[in-house]
Amino acid sequence: MKSVSAILTFLYSILSLFTYSQQEIAPATHHTTPVAAPLAGVLTGKITDAITGESLPGASIYVHDLKKGTISDEKGNYRITNLNTGKYLIEITYRGYSTVIETVSVNGETQKDFALKEAVVENEEVTVTGVSAATRIRQSPQPVEVLKKEQLFNVSATNAIDALAKTVPGVNGLSTGPAISKPFIRGLGYNRVVTINDGVRQEGQQWGDEHGIEIDDYSIQRIEVLKGPASLMYGSDALAGVINIITQRPVADGHITANVLGEYQTNNALRGFYGDAAGTKNGFSWNVYGSYKGAEDYKNKYDGRVFNSKFYNKNFGAMLGYTGAWGYSHLLVSNFDQHIGMIEGDRDSATGAFIKAIPGGVESIATHDDFKSITPEIPYQHIRHFKISSDNNFAIGKSNLDVTLGFQQNQRQEFGNADEFNTPNAWFDLKTISYALRWHLPSTQNWKTTIGVTGMSQNNTNKADEVIIPDYDLFDIGGFVFTQYHRNKLSLNGGIRLDTRHVNGKPMVVDNEPKFTSFSRNFSNVSGSVGLSYATSDLVTLKFNMARGFRAPNFAELASNGAHEGTNRYEVGANDLKSETSLQVDGGLELNSTHVSLETSLFYNHIKNFIFYEKMQNSSGGDSILNDGGNELNVYRFDQNDANLYGAELALDIHPHPLDWLHFKNAFSYTRAQFVNEVDGTKNIPFIPAARLFTDLAVSFLHKGKTLRNLNMNLESDYTFKQNHPFTGFDTETATPGYWLINAGIGGDFVSKGKTLFSLRFTAYNLGDVAYQNHLSRLKYTAVNNVTGRMGVFNMGRNFGIKLNVPLDFTW
Repeated sequence: MKSVSAILTFLYSILSLFTYSQQEIAPATHHTTPVAAPLAGVLTGKITDAITGESLPGASIYVHDLKKGTISDEKGNYRITNLNTGKYLIEITYRGYSTVIETVSVNGETQKDFALKEAVVENEEVTVTGVSAATRIRQSPQPVEVLKKEQLFNVSATNAIDALAKTVPGVNGLSTGPAISKPFIRGLGYNRVVTINDGVRQEGQQWGDEHGIEIDDYSIQRIEVLKGPASLMYGSDALAGVINIITQRPVADGHITANVLGEYQTNNALRGFYGDAAGTKNGFSWNVYGSYKGAEDYKNKYDGRVFNSKFYNKNFGAMLGYTGAWGYSHLLVSNFDQHIGMIEGDRDSATGAFIKAIPGGVESIATHDDFKSITPEIPYQHIRHFKISSDNNFAIGKSNLDVTLGFQQNQRQEFGNADEFNTPNAWFDLKTISYALRWHLPSTQNWKTTIGVTGMSQNNTNKADEVIIPDYDLFDIGGFVFTQYHRNKLSLNGGIRLDTRHVNGKPMVVDNEPKFTSFSRNFSNVSGSVGLSYATSDLVTLKFNMARGFRAPNFAELASNGAHEGTNRYEVGANDLKSETSLQVDGGLELNSTHVSLETSLFYNHIKNFIFYEKMQNSSGGDSILNDGGNELNVYRFDQNDANLYGAELALDIHPHPLDWLHFKNAFSYTRAQFVNEVDGTKNIPFIPAARLFTDLAVSFLHKGKTLRNLNMNLESDYTFKQNHPFTGFDTETATPGYWLINAGIGGDFVSKGKTLFSLRFTAYNLGDVAYQNHLSRLKYTAVNNVTGRMGVFNMGRNFGIKLNVPLDFTW
């Protein structure tokens, strides 16, 4: 009855939230005596082994909401200063031990000791994605996955999204070669997934098939993936979920740290280098990093070397900040620069060899030297993404105010003329200013409430002759109220949000003909969610969430008029498109015992006005075809239809005690998606990933070794089922056969006197050298090889990789 009463109280609070907020603040308005500033508190304690009582030096103690922490000294003692009176969610981590997450009340000098147990399975994490304050994942109603830097180190991939897709059930990448991968969550991608990078939403040209996310995977410290509508916190576009990437945060006070990382992969001779240095002293923090990655053309047993799959990129970033009793302020900057070859798949009709464009408007067969270079050939892209942001938190009495401001410039140049190798055919220059203000009201015993405003202002300009979308301006703003309730075993959260977006497309004349006409549209919508998490016991947690999200049409959908390079389509937008709206229901169960860990999640998502493209017909009823620069292209127009998506994810980890060194991990994901009304003879939705079963048999030893520590070995079975439900309308997709990949890895830390000298990891991907095509690979639909009769290009073949990381840590 107590739980039922709490649920009724929670639902009532959603309706009366503004009144509640005023009541919380009201008492201060009746005092004439000034309220004294909160006294700075100190949290101290000791980290020990729960069984032996031995101290654990080097344990990490972190306060997510304040982005500050420390490391225990040689006696296991720790100390965090400049904490205002209040409650804080503290996370304690130590390699080889289970993470401890606990809410601690700080009032003046506060002591809190923590005893850690050796890890059987990592079942505790903190999330800051989709919520207003740091929350235990077990208490979050929405499914959230967390990947840490150590886990990413064990994965061999060519970009950040591929690393996610290999690890997180329900996450896939729409790829155009090894350097370009767009995130898809439960079958939805493009502008339906919001990517956050260091508190600022990443804005590039997400509408494009061959456009990635422009974030360096080496710099990533942590990734959080939220599955399901998150428009309540992030506004338009978070229809499918959020990928929150954290690359910079302050290190422990009194420490200077550094890392040097190197990587090599054999298949495409990928070589990568990364280095960073960071320090914190007396509240002042700084961080600087840089990376470089280059790769030749990859190979597989059907295609040999895949011409122009090469790429190289460089990146640098820095942070400067200060943390005090009043809060913190951080200034962050990054600059990502990438050159990517675009794979067209054209081949010589007699030999089946790949061909390349050369000056003079002719073609030649690609040679060995062409494959071995990392400098892309025609066609290629050059992408630069510069970002600067200010991340701040201010203590105002018992409240906190978060203020985040960001500016980013995304410049995408596309080159396609061998006679003018360095002259871009297309050039998109996108500038975005984003802002977010979140006021965290004083916490009560069980409630945390936040009122916020977020939005952005954008300007896009075409700077080259070829254009597909118009120059435009965009402005949006959204306000929300979000509250969390926690008592005993029950956690509830929810809220409501109102957004409005104004877009203005500008006119353009090309060759004395109107290319675009001016237009303006306004989009407004209401988003919201309500969810609960209930721990039926220490072992089992039940979760339920219902959320409404929305997405305003992007400018490609509203106003495109041009050839979309790499797709063989001429696209025409529709100014009258409506916003997509989503209503999704999630339910799940989590079980964590001595022998078994189990996570299940079921979802159903109804999307109204789902946007897709369809072929246009000419006046005689046949396909509409335009001649663009000598190429005949089918004309496609964007349209809308209601859609239903449903599916499941399951993760099972068997770790039989006392064989705690053994883990048998299994992950299964399945998504089915259909239009409500048939489209050109099919109800299937495009770009829906096939079901996948991933199994990993892993062993780990020597957690306290004196020379070699944390030795781990694993053997993976990665089976992707056939996709027999393609979007066959307008000859868009074909069915895709299933395939089975076998992967392996071994690695560990080499130590001296208790300190890690370096970490080493060897990986083997696709040991059987299987030739396969992923259903979400756009290379599947490149030209037919007339010699073999096979259509398109196949994914990467057998690949061995090695990673070396050297960490350094000094006190000052």
